[in-house]
Amino acid sequence: MANIKSAKKRISVINTKTAQNRQRKSEIKTYIKKLDKAIEGKNFEEAKILLKTIEKKLDKAAAKGTYHKKTVARKISRLTKHINAAM
Repeated sequence: MANIKSAKKRISVINTKTAQNRQRKSEIKTYIKKLDKAIEGKNFEEAKILLKTIEKKLDKAAAKGTYHKKTVARKISRLTKHINAAM
């Protein structure tokens, strides 16, 4: 356990940031599952709308430092490829 005041503050900040990152990642995963269901149901219009939403959320997560920018680019590329292959 930390004894120094600044170290205690850093622990508090880390816990807050971890919770925020976990929430962002969970939300993105939920949208990806919705996208997969839309593709399975041959609902491509909904899938395209979901892809734009996911793309926006991933870019924001990359800007906040939750994901690396190349990881985001790879995820978006794979999801787009998935939609195009299903069409």
